[in-house]
Amino acid sequence: MKDFQAQTYTVAGMTCSSCVNSIERALNEIDGVTASVNFASETVHIIAPSDLSSDVVIKKIKAAGYSATLLENSADPALHRNGAARALIFAIVFAIPSIAISMVMSWHQPINDWLLSLFDNYSIPLPPHAHHLFASWLVLTISTPLVLVVAFPIHRAAIRNILHPTMDTLISLGSLSAYIWSIYATYTNQGDVYTEVAAGVLLFVILGRYLETRAKRSAGSALATLLALGEKEVAVLRNGTEVLIPVSHLVIGDEFVVKPGARIATDGIVISGQSTVDNSLITGESKPVEIAPGMTVIGSALNNNGRIIVRATRIGSDTELARITSMVVTAQGAKAPIQALADKIASIFVPIVTVLAIGTFEGWYYFGNKSLTYSISTAITVLVIACPCALGLATPVALLVASGRGALRGIVIRHPRVLEASQSIDTVVLDKTGTLTDGAMKVQQASIPVSAQKVLGLSFASILTEKNVLSSALALESQSDHPVSQAITSYCISRSADQLPVTEFTQTPGVGVAGRVRIGDKSPVVIIGSPDSVAHSCVPFDLQIQQAIRDAQAHSHAVSVLAWDGVAIAVFAAGDVIKADAAATITALHNQSIDVWLLTGDNPEAAAQVGALVGINSDRIIASAKPEDKLSKVSALQSEGKHVLMVGDGINDAAALAQADLSIAMGTGTDTAIATADITIMRPQLMSILDSLALSKRTLRTIKVNLGWAFAYNAIGIPIAAMGLMSPMYAAAAMAMSSLFVVTNSLRIK
Repeated sequence: MKDFQAQTYTVAGMTCSSCVNSIERALNEIDGVTASVNFASETVHIIAPSDLSSDVVIKKIKAAGYSATLLENSADPALHRNGAARALIFAIVFAIPSIAISMVMSWHQPINDWLLSLFDNYSIPLPPHAHHLFASWLVLTISTPLVLVVAFPIHRAAIRNILHPTMDTLISLGSLSAYIWSIYATYTNQGDVYTEVAAGVLLFVILGRYLETRAKRSAGSALATLLALGEKEVAVLRNGTEVLIPVSHLVIGDEFVVKPGARIATDGIVISGQSTVDNSLITGESKPVEIAPGMTVIGSALNNNGRIIVRATRIGSDTELARITSMVVTAQGAKAPIQALADKIASIFVPIVTVLAIGTFEGWYYFGNKSLTYSISTAITVLVIACPCALGLATPVALLVASGRGALRGIVIRHPRVLEASQSIDTVVLDKTGTLTDGAMKVQQASIPVSAQKVLGLSFASILTEKNVLSSALALESQSDHPVSQAITSYCISRSADQLPVTEFTQTPGVGVAGRVRIGDKSPVVIIGSPDSVAHSCVPFDLQIQQAIRDAQAHSHAVSVLAWDGVAIAVFAAGDVIKADAAATITALHNQSIDVWLLTGDNPEAAAQVGALVGINSDRIIASAKPEDKLSKVSALQSEGKHVLMVGDGINDAAALAQADLSIAMGTGTDTAIATADITIMRPQLMSILDSLALSKRTLRTIKVNLGWAFAYNAIGIPIAAMGLMSPMYAAAAMAMSSLFVVTNSLRIK
């Protein structure tokens, strides 16, 4: 069985949606290759056998008349924009004088008389209408570099795709027809001259493409921002000395220094130092996050105010930033179902318009008794106004903008099918741990009863303070990797506990940790563990300790008891924390008449408690659910005619995520869940679910407006042109403006 790989290439030379069909047709001829071209982002995304060389793909694209580069090797996109700018400058230099001279010579008799008198003063005889002839040759001379040189890429693309006509075919036919006819009319001095029309058509086309290029670069700036976040160099510790190396040379396990104001080179775990980091450009989280030893950090996050040392855990394409970028690129390269109609129409549009232009000429010339000049002019107008650029840009530019804007807000759209799916969602199924809750243990309550002092006696009175109790807990728990131990460690650090020396440390799985901790001039034996395990080594718990244990257990928290020399003096209650905006999110969903379910593998008591706190009805809560139970419930809801959105973060959610009509994975979740879901939320806030749905709805609404405009433009414009009610130059302006409308309308997506 063949292995397959995904690759993305940047493509230069595409000028319209018809070019998309040409490239896809060429690439799909390669055995085992499935290609999807995105005109808006100027990329092609392929799924190909892993042994297929990129050179084969590039040569195939080149044979179709375009140039391509593997995305990771692509040059600065500004180069393409600069090329479009140069073409526009040359077009202006040659087109404006041509148009101006034609207008002056045609409309202003005093100028004509002045020209005749000028020649008379020098006794140069001129035949009748010589000024028109002079102007015609002058305009023809000025326009020739524009028509034949500046516009050469358009003509070349038209020739290369002669068997599969593109929008360039229409522009090339229109401009060359006007130019060639003008040569004939000028040479024979018969008929109207349309050289300035050819120049004007090309000027508007090149102007439109330049503005489209700028707009598309603006639309894709979110992806460029993501790509630019990464550090280029990193200070790695080698035998205690900082050595500056390229980030690409990092290996897993390397320890590197991150100074204040620098970005973290790659994903890792903090092993030394404390600081706050800004994850806003990666997760969309607005507030700085406090970090300390043992906490994970994301590559490219900005380190604010402390020197930290990080151990690399993920590098290269495995990092969080690379994963987000890959998902954005894939989403921008994919096609929404709504685009299928536009693509199908665009593929047959050019041949139909070519036939219409020929029919227009024949109709006016042979049946309308119009002159050859008029008939050709009308046919040229049909060719020019019918450019399907707006139709081709309607969907991909909107998707490009939406995916980019979403990424900057911590919403990564993996596939455009979410646009249609989001419109009909009436049921949301939520996982609990990691979705409604943070998915990480945190100390909810630490009780240090004063009654413990009476039991311990005067020998420990001098050291029995809250800080020393927490410091003794930190001394032991910091040496354990148990989730509850990590929660207690983080809590103690947050309360400024000291790191005290420990001897005789022991850790017993399922029981707890113990050791002798040096506190001032005392060294009590400290034990931390479950109430049952600690009770075996202690005097009976006093009433305050017992009450603290009961309170913690009533909230389904994990309870740890700390004892000094056989006397219980503190109780830690650790539990998963409900997300701050969970209740508000559930309320907002209910306000939109969306039914909300909670499916969790946790016990019924914990599920009921969380459900009650966030506002989910008890009859909409299913606890102790296995992966197959979640899948079955989603399927059952769908069989009832419900349109289900599944939100989860774990491997046990993957099957249900795949089954749902629309799926969202939390960015803190497992790779399996993220790979299965349609949308990934990088923020820790549940409100991003509503933001995702709103963004999808706005995007689809924008696409429908774009498509409606594109269809209306062609439906109205082509008949007007065929009836001879519009000149070729105005047709060129209308064509360019319609494309710009689509792009600027898409840029309004927020």
